[in-house]
Amino acid sequence: MSTVANNADNKSIDSKDSNVSSDFDDNKITESIPFPADDIEPNNLVTHASRLLNSEKPRSTSISIKPVKDHRRRRSSSIISHVEPETIEDETDQQLSLNANVLWIDQRGAWLVHFLIILILKVIISLLLKSNNYKHITEMSWTLTNALYCCGSYIMFHMIKGSPFDLNGGCFDNLTMWEQIDHGEQFTPARKFLILFPIGLFLISTHYSRFSLVMFIFNFFVCVCIGVIPKLPWTHRLRIRVPGISGPQTIS
Repeated sequence: MSTVANNADNKSIDSKDSNVSSDFDDNKITESIPFPADDIEPNNLVTHASRLLNSEKPRSTSISIKPVKDHRRRRSSSIISHVEPETIEDETDQQLSLNANVLWIDQRGAWLVHFLIILILKVIISLLLKSNNYKHITEMSWTLTNALYCCGSYIMFHMIKGSPFDLNGGCFDNLTMWEQIDHGEQFTPARKFLILFPIGLFLISTHYSRFSLVMFIFNFFVCVCIGVIPKLPWTHRLRIRVPGISGPQTIS
């Protein structure tokens, strides 16, 4: 009986100790939370609060975000500029799409159109010169035919950009007609013909002008500078801005 009583007394003592320790812990937790205004005067409360705010102010993290540049919208104010290559998406669209703007160049009979244009220009110019009683009709008619054909081909192939057919999603908007032929591949049969045709027209004009020095210089300048040089590979994607005629070129 005495042993049972001792065990009961020990359990009561342990329970009391646990209650005391829990009370002590509660008091410790309660005492560890100080009231901020216990040891601060009311006049200095605002100053102390501002100090706490300044000391605990989080560090500011600055992230520098560089703006994304749209290379297709950059413009050049220089007279001569070079167009940068297209993006991967535009190149893929150009390779996969059928460009109806230049498909006719490789079709049958397309090369005959140039001979018909020369014949029509020659007849019309000869009739106009004859109606004005011009003496050297043959010499002047071939020279004017050469000049009109080279200028017209330059405007058509090298000045007008894009495609009139809205079938390609605008992937050819930054390319001229000459740059669209055969997806930009150089010295294809169509390109060779379009380069050699002005040279042949120059030889005919020189022959029928009876090798006049003035006519020869004029025809040579028109043929080389307007008819041939813009079609060479080193002028590919080259833009020449004429002040007062063409605006700033888009160089990407």
